[in-house]
Amino acid sequence: MTVTNPYGHLEGYQAPGKTGTRDLSVYSPVQASRLDHTPPLPKVFHGHFKLKHGPPSTAAGHPEEIAKLFPNLFGQPSVEMIPCEGSAYDENRVLKVGVVLSGGQAPGGHNVIAGMFDYLQTHAPGSILYGFKGGPAGIMRNKWLEITTPLLYPYRNQGGFDIICSGRDKIELPEQFKQAETTVTALDLDGLVVIGGDDSNTNAAVLAEYFREKKIKTRVLGCPKTIDGDLKSKQVPISFGFDTACKIYSEMIGNIMVDARSTGKYYHFVRLMGRAASHITLECALQTHPNMAIIGEEVHAQKKTLRQVTNSIADVVCRRAGLGKHYGVILIPEGLIDFIPEIESLIADLNDLLATQGCDPQGHWKSKLKPACRALFDSLPHNIQEELLLERDPHGNVQVARIETEKMLISMVETELFARQHEETFKGFFKGQSHFFGYEGRCGLPTNFDATYCYALGFAASGLLHMGQTGLIASVSNLTAPATEWGVGGTALTQLMDVERRRGKNKPVIKKAMVELDGAPFKTFASMRDQWAVEDSYISPGPIQFTGPTADDTCYTLKLEAGAL
Repeated sequence: MTVTNPYGHLEGYQAPGKTGTRDLSVYSPVQASRLDHTPPLPKVFHGHFKLKHGPPSTAAGHPEEIAKLFPNLFGQPSVEMIPCEGSAYDENRVLKVGVVLSGGQAPGGHNVIAGMFDYLQTHAPGSILYGFKGGPAGIMRNKWLEITTPLLYPYRNQGGFDIICSGRDKIELPEQFKQAETTVTALDLDGLVVIGGDDSNTNAAVLAEYFREKKIKTRVLGCPKTIDGDLKSKQVPISFGFDTACKIYSEMIGNIMVDARSTGKYYHFVRLMGRAASHITLECALQTHPNMAIIGEEVHAQKKTLRQVTNSIADVVCRRAGLGKHYGVILIPEGLIDFIPEIESLIADLNDLLATQGCDPQGHWKSKLKPACRALFDSLPHNIQEELLLERDPHGNVQVARIETEKMLISMVETELFARQHEETFKGFFKGQSHFFGYEGRCGLPTNFDATYCYALGFAASGLLHMGQTGLIASVSNLTAPATEWGVGGTALTQLMDVERRRGKNKPVIKKAMVELDGAPFKTFASMRDQWAVEDSYISPGPIQFTGPTADDTCYTLKLEAGAL
């Protein structure tokens, strides 16, 4: 059977190479329509520009320790690109630049690469952009491909990281640094851009420090990526992918809300990505108005127990039952259990036992737990007990993505409501449905905002390298204004860092940005949640739009933090 390709100009087009191959004949009409969309650029890139240097930078915490760990980078200023009359860079200089995707996927990564490529073609003609395949391992193994116009075209404004793929390897051992040195020297790289989250950008800073110490000419920059939204600061207002992922999740939550109201008999418990911070849960709550949204940072600040969290949900169920409503929607952050202090203590106890003695099948190991920890463990549903004993991740952390917190809460709320029925304080019924929205949001078609933001980040990264910068993370500001008015520059990576004690050594880490309980997004949510609990204030945002009145809307978190609402 012959299948007719409805997109004539894409007929037979296939990008070359084993990595970075997409057959455009199978693109949907929406995917195809996005290929030729050119995101608007900040006006600073419409002419000549120069760098304006800020004051010497410090660190987010323990500046003395950060200064010792980064003697060649610490204190360097952040920079801003500003228009100027004549060229402040060598227009005839041909650059060789590498780019690597590191960590989990986030919508817009391909546009960062497109922005880097287009900058080089426009401002440094003849330059070469190399993509390292499979994440940082590609740097260590010298696995790369050259980014070319035909290779890049099918990925413009598309989701995913598949042009070169990603990986979670780190360059941290002496032999790995040497491998990276060998690769960048062999390719004669002028610069390397690491597109990643907090861990990946920490690694970028360490690599930049190493190259500078060894007097290797390759400069290293970072780019802020994570749908979790926890890589941000005053200078880096948002990480790319957050806007798209939250809108994808909010569409699905809105659909579930309509279903809940239509059937009138289910409580939907929706667990959302975000291990370390609750930004996604908060943003989705602002977009959809659920009956309840648990914000992990608030739970931790108030030192709530698991029973208190359970009772707060049961209270809402009882209030709604009194109004004849036996349905609702509750949002839960993926990392909720990490925010509950008593579970934090239990996990620490379990980590020690697993590391030193293991857990025998007969359960004798439980006697080694502190009494309070054992009582808590025994109170948990059996499947959650098993998930808490799963193998730890490479950092020694519980793999919270594999713990079905939503099912745990359904089970515990059922138990609590059963007890209230016997006490005649609850008259009604409760049926829970569980959902986990995670990978669904990581590779969607980027929103207009993320497509434009990432394209600007790519231009910024290449521009900073062109101007000889290293140890910075590309940053774009004024993001609630039209894109032409955005500010562009680079923020010192060491400025975002603090120190953590890991395996007996001080390790630099980019400090995660948590939900601020005195910040505008949380305060706005807190002012409305009591009303949402009992009223059906549900909003169904619908799918992401690329044209029309809402197509260029940014997320509530960004607008509220910028004072634009």
